Amino acid sequence: MNIQYPDFHSEISRKAFGWLAVFGSAFFFYLATLIIRWSEPHVTIESPFFVFARLFLGFIIVSVTMVLQKKRLYPRKYHYLIGRTVANTVAVFCFYKAVELSSVAEANILNMTYPLFVAVFSWFFLRGQRDLLSLFIVAVAFGGVWLVLSPGNIKPNLGNLWGLSSGITAAIAIIYLNISRRYHDSQTILFFMFGLGTALMLIFFHDSLFIPDTKELFFLLSCSIAGVLGQYLITYGFLFVTAVEGSIISSSRILLAAILGPILVAGPSLTASGWCGALFIFAANTGLALRKKSASPIK
Repeated sequence: MNIQYPDFHSEISRKAFGWLAVFGSAFFFYLATLIIRWSEPHVTIESPFFVFARLFLGFIIVSVTMVLQKKRLYPRKYHYLIGRTVANTVAVFCFYKAVELSSVAEANILNMTYPLFVAVFSWFFLRGQRDLLSLFIVAVAFGGVWLVLSPGNIKPNLGNLWGLSSGITAAIAIIYLNISRRYHDSQTILFFMFGLGTALMLIFFHDSLFIPDTKELFFLLSCSIAGVLGQYLITYGFLFVTAVEGSIISSSRILLAAILGPILVAGPSLTASGWCGALFIFAANTGLALRKKSASPIK
């Protein structure tokens, strides 16, 4: 009788790949914002053009992939696809606008508040997912958001408000994504997200678009490649790690931004209250991920 033993080395390799892929996605999402800041002394490109370039490159890649794999689109619930697209496009626009108007660190930290807003929206709209402990964790995290927003300043920082808006709209995009996955495959969702998002940017921000020269094209393409690569890495990375592991590793972008921002772009360092706020948000994202795991039903 032959006994089949599990291939632990293979399992560890898949886990390691998943961890590296998700961490890589966090790094490349962060790198995209660094490239926007690095471009400022050399070219004049507005945030909408960076968003358009990222979505357009993603549309080309997903279209070519579908042609090579001979896959077809299977849209069923168009309102979910449209909701996901609009929310995601607005979230990316707000995120890049925050990078333009505030520090790279603060923009990334506030963008990573989206798990908190997912929990808040779930409390109000999904009765089956109401959890008092999660609501308490969110309340603590919003204390962290307040610290990052520098409450000592009398005038509100417009860039930070853009960053917070990116977190709110990203949460809406995530909720739409979770619902849309019940009816659509990943390629269909990505095709609409990139394709319709490109069309929306072209319609509403055509005045910000132009034919770039070599230097402008370099920064646009570099930022877009980093953003799209981050999107694909997080998509495939979550195939090999649990949702909890993926959520925690994704939240490492908070710490990356806080530590590397002042070093790589010579931006202002976080204040003591800003550091406390960043750690509060990171801890809250981790707590919500662990709480979600403990509350999930056994299958």
